[in-house]
Amino acid sequence: MAALRTLVAPKLAAASALASLPGRLRAPSPRAALHGSAPRPGARVALVLSGCGVYDGTEIHEASAILVHLSRGGAEVQIFAPDVPQMHVIDHTKGQPSENESRNVLAESARIARGKITDLAQLSATNHDAAIFPGGFGAAKNLSTFAVDGKDCKVNKDVERVLREFHGAGKPIGLCCIAPVLAARVLRDIEVTVGHEQEEGGRWPYAGTTEAIKALGAKHCVQGVTEAHVQKNKVVTTPAFMCETSLHHIHDGIGAMVKKVLELTGK
Repeated sequence: MAALRTLVAPKLAAASALASLPGRLRAPSPRAALHGSAPRPGARVALVLSGCGVYDGTEIHEASAILVHLSRGGAEVQIFAPDVPQMHVIDHTKGQPSENESRNVLAESARIARGKITDLAQLSATNHDAAIFPGGFGAAKNLSTFAVDGKDCKVNKDVERVLREFHGAGKPIGLCCIAPVLAARVLRDIEVTVGHEQEEGGRWPYAGTTEAIKALGAKHCVQGVTEAHVQKNKVVTTPAFMCETSLHHIHDGIGAMVKKVLELTGK
């Protein structure tokens, strides 16, 4: 113990001497240096889901990738979905509709949101800096009727309202996979991407969607799966699972979209 006191005593004495110095000479504490300025607030982003599961709702990998990239970007996220019935329920083990079963889009989306979900009717562009729509067939079945009606589709009234509000306010809108058809149907003079315009041996199995986008009056821009297309009116799109490829490529493309959306918020 005597040896320990011999080692520690000089350090304690030095610390005491430092503490007695005038305030202007005192070394700042690590905590004070770290918290010397208030953190810059992150962008407030609304994430709009369409259910839970690729064939009848939100593509879960896409939603998760968006949430990861938003988290890394310091965004404050609120998740929304419309309180409406799904078009139908798909047995994902068979890829076939389940007979005599119905599900609610809001309730299903709550699975991805870990229960923290809000009715889309309550979303207002005045309270958020950006909105992002993941893909999955729910965007074409529950947020719109594109899966059935193609270019003649109707869009859920709250989805249409939200797109028009954010667009009119000059706030960025991100969409991936099949979701860009929503913007193509609702907004005017826009450019989007869902990837390539030829199937290329099955690599782009949904390439025919590009013709429907053109028929809706939008311009389609060819982009790779790891890329995002950015238009001057702040509509940002990426192909995601419109391409048959490895998951990390999907993740990277969604990251490019999210990064640009956050940059466009100016936060």
